[in-house]
Amino acid sequence: MLLQAHDLVVVLAGDSGDVLVLNGISLELPAGTVTDVVGPSGSGKTTLLRALARLLPDASGTLALDGVSADTIPGPLWRTAVALLPQKPAIVDGSVRDNLLRPWSLKVRHGQTPPDDAALRAALDRVALDAALDRDASRLSVGQQARVALVRTLLTRPRVLLLDEPDAALDELSAAAVSELTRDFAQAGGAVVRVRHHRSDDIAHRRLRLVGGSLAEEHTSGPDSEEATS
Repeated sequence: MLLQAHDLVVVLAGDSGDVLVLNGISLELPAGTVTDVVGPSGSGKTTLLRALARLLPDASGTLALDGVSADTIPGPLWRTAVALLPQKPAIVDGSVRDNLLRPWSLKVRHGQTPPDDAALRAALDRVALDAALDRDASRLSVGQQARVALVRTLLTRPRVLLLDEPDAALDELSAAAVSELTRDFAQAGGAVVRVRHHRSDDIAHRRLRLVGGSLAEEHTSGPDSEEATS
């Protein structure tokens, strides 16, 4: 099993006191699968992704990657393998190139060789983004920035992708390109969790609904749906 979560509990402070957002959630993500998480606004979908990425220090429960306990893996190193792409893209001042290469400026990737311009251009083309590498990233549309953030994450070669509404700001053509790239990532041996709302496609193997702090199987789809539910 690529990623395992057991008995995740998250309590967050609310206006009227503490709120139990995740109530003992367990989840297994096999390699090669895409899992969609749906549910009403405020049900905790983003919180679940953040817990899986170990971005909530007060969360309880256990996580394991390829059978190795998260307790033995430093948080920054965990997040190189279990990568969260938030709904609002994190774009820094500078060019598209600067944004794509930002992960290689971090200590956790010290000594690693960043991709060259040809690799950056090819990656942008995969998500139908015709933007020059030297273009000011702040002048891109929200949808274009979202695709830059996705490409940046994929270039770091994570094992698991946690995607928070990855196509919310995209038109149909761009959303289709992102879905294809997501499917290819899973088919190459990765695992994907996507928070979804309105759009649907046929690449998910499982669809889980988060309500009242608990996950329930809603339906399965995709070519391996029987295997994904066993």
